[in-house]
Amino acid sequence: MEQGSAREGARPAYAPGPFPPAPGNAARAPQDRVPEQARGRQGGEEQARGEHTHSEPPAQRAVQRHSVRGQILDALRAALVDGELVPGQVYSAPALGARFGVSATPVREAMQRLAVEGAVEVVPNRGFRVTERGPRELAELAEVRALIEVPVMLSLARTVPAHRWSVLRPLAEATVAAAAVGDRAAYAESDRAFHRAVLSLSGNEQLVTVADELHRRSQWPLVAGPVTRRAELLADAAEHTALLDALIAQDLTVVQALVREHFNGADR
Repeated sequence: MEQGSAREGARPAYAPGPFPPAPGNAARAPQDRVPEQARGRQGGEEQARGEHTHSEPPAQRAVQRHSVRGQILDALRAALVDGELVPGQVYSAPALGARFGVSATPVREAMQRLAVEGAVEVVPNRGFRVTERGPRELAELAEVRALIEVPVMLSLARTVPAHRWSVLRPLAEATVAAAAVGDRAAYAESDRAFHRAVLSLSGNEQLVTVADELHRRSQWPLVAGPVTRRAELLADAAEHTALLDALIAQDLTVVQALVREHFNGADR
């Protein structure tokens, strides 16, 4: 269910289309679906750094840098999940900034965050290379996640009352809705939101944080990996609702089988 080619919060309003190629390749993509406040920010800073400039007038209300960076980070994470940022390719901050209609600064800051997470690596004087991952790494992530989450879910199945599980039903349905339209990035976000909500019932915030980071890493694309089909997303999403039913029924055997199958879906 955690497909390797398949993101928190709502998808950015300017979720990226096709991404610019590595430096020296084809021309940059047009700046569509970019929020006005991001387009118009701090043109003077961009000119001073010799980066992309814009003819549009500045927005009436400036956006704080951390807000822009957060939006760019969300968009870049979505692009990773969608496969728009290709493993092994190098992307420059100015080129990506031009794609989003912002300076290179918030893009560079967001990419540095992704580098800390392991999604990209810094290439001096060139930009950032998307990390290349193989099936073995994905299988190892699935194994570690199972070691963490299966015992916790079995424990929760024994102690959490049915009405508390029922509250999570909309989260499970959100994964189905994203899968139905084949939106891999939205599915990845809703998938992680569902798992966070389940594990949060343990009351262990450190466990939730660690499990969520492993989950995020399992969603990055593989090198030359196949695109996840809508039917596969729907099958994965159906496991969420089935898992809720098993948790409500306190059927430990089914809970364990579903969670393990769910993680094994990362190999698809």
